[in-house]
Amino acid sequence: MEQSETESEAPSAKPEPRHQRLKSGATALLCVLLVYGAVTYLVIPFVYSRYAKHHPSLEDIPGITHTGDGHPGDPLNVALVGSEKSIKTIMVAAKWYPADPLTLRSCLEIATATVLKHPYEEAPVSNLFYDGRKEDLAFEQPVGEDPRKRHHVRFWRTQKLDDDGRPFWVGSATYDIHVGFSHATGQITHHIDGAVDVERDHMFDTLKQTGDLVETYKITGF
Repeated sequence: MEQSETESEAPSAKPEPRHQRLKSGATALLCVLLVYGAVTYLVIPFVYSRYAKHHPSLEDIPGITHTGDGHPGDPLNVALVGSEKSIKTIMVAAKWYPADPLTLRSCLEIATATVLKHPYEEAPVSNLFYDGRKEDLAFEQPVGEDPRKRHHVRFWRTQKLDDDGRPFWVGSATYDIHVGFSHATGQITHHIDGAVDVERDHMFDTLKQTGDLVETYKITGF
């Protein structure tokens, strides 16, 4: 006589009571709200206050410079924080040459170099004005042996200081593409490349290679 065996079905798990599910959901929601509140009302304001204290605001800085006769000049697109000595040191280390003062002699030298296509690493730059005064510092990088093409940057020291008491310098970094007549005055001048963001990035890339640039950051909408 054969005896058949039937397999018993495993008992099904009891569903979690509704009130327990609601309690678990409420706990998870409360945790999310607490994290959100802590991040948005405590962490972010604290971090931004430290950031704003360390990096002076540029909201009151204009977007462009002006020529001596009031025409719009090159855009302000870079800034550095540090002493004058540290600015000069890192720029020279990055192979930027301090520009000669704008004198009759230096003007004749750059004119001769332009015509004969001779290098002039310290060629002067024309004066541009921010806050009613000309640049405090000017540097350039030659491109080949033609002084008509060059990277150059001007810096103006502002009244702003960071929390360590270091002065804030705003600057205009542009690339000269050729010599021609000014569209505004008809005077002979350098014409710059319109891709000023590219020139901004070039300057900071050269400074980063020195290893002396502590920190970089961008200000959007400036």
